[in-house]
Amino acid sequence: MLAGPYATMMLADLGAEVIKVEPPGGEISRQVGDSYFASLNRNKTHVFLDLQSEEGQHRLAELVAQSHALLVNMKPSAIRKLGLTYQNLSRFNPGIVCVAMTGFGLDGGDDPAFDYVIQAATGVAAMTGDPDGPPTLPGYSSADNSTGLTAALGLLAMVVAGRGGQVDVSLRDVMLSQLNYRAAAYLNDGVEPRRHPNGAHSYYVPAQLFSTADGYLALFITHDGFWRLFAAEAGIEGFPTMAERSARREEVLAVVEAALTQDSAVGWENRLRPLGIPAAAVRSLPEALDATPGVVVRAGDFRLVGSPIRVAGYQPDYRPPPPVGGHSS
Repeated sequence: MLAGPYATMMLADLGAEVIKVEPPGGEISRQVGDSYFASLNRNKTHVFLDLQSEEGQHRLAELVAQSHALLVNMKPSAIRKLGLTYQNLSRFNPGIVCVAMTGFGLDGGDDPAFDYVIQAATGVAAMTGDPDGPPTLPGYSSADNSTGLTAALGLLAMVVAGRGGQVDVSLRDVMLSQLNYRAAAYLNDGVEPRRHPNGAHSYYVPAQLFSTADGYLALFITHDGFWRLFAAEAGIEGFPTMAERSARREEVLAVVEAALTQDSAVGWENRLRPLGIPAAAVRSLPEALDATPGVVVRAGDFRLVGSPIRVAGYQPDYRPPPPVGGHSS
């Protein structure tokens, strides 16, 4: 519903010709809503195929013969049953790149693997939220989106290499990979992740959300130079080194919290950013979109967030998603 469509939309935005293969009547995410579907399927054409029929398989073989890649987002058993692997499709095109996006890998079984399930299974939920509260899920589909980008990267790597083959990308493996330094700390030093209040970073201090006179501020002090500039602006003395700030975390946070109550989150952002200090007022999504109108594009009747990849000399031609009753490629 999300990971595969997002991967191929990123490629379509960059100029790839993407043909979306849907079952008769359309794929299930169309039922969520028109804007949901548009947000993941712009710039694509489509074809309706019953892949369980002889005619559908024949048409699929024709598409494979003239394509660089086939990306599939299904359970492993369905991928194999429908013959959507390189082992099966290479007879039509030895150069085809077959990308399988699954929950746990092509050989990992058919256990349900939606985004929230993967966040729970890989430790993401356990390390998110207040330490005295329950595990928390991020406010967007981090596992699906991350897996989509990873699958698109694997697909492109094979196409650039000029060889066909099978690419296997799973939501579980992608999320564990993205826990890089957290996993390394446990595997090498035996340090288990633990939650700090206000989403505080485990190493850097102060690096978290802070309450201000009006709103919340994200402040991310990663080295001593940032601290000197911030301390001077906030009227704070002491704690000159990263090691000392880490060792005296609670003392540092107390003086920073007191200082930040003297101005609003937006006020602090306006004061700190010119100094080069990483800081931002916490905004809602509508506020963030209003503040960055340049990211919003129009695709037919839909207003959407455009591609995050800016290529010099290239401007995507944003087209609306294929309608259910529209032309089938």
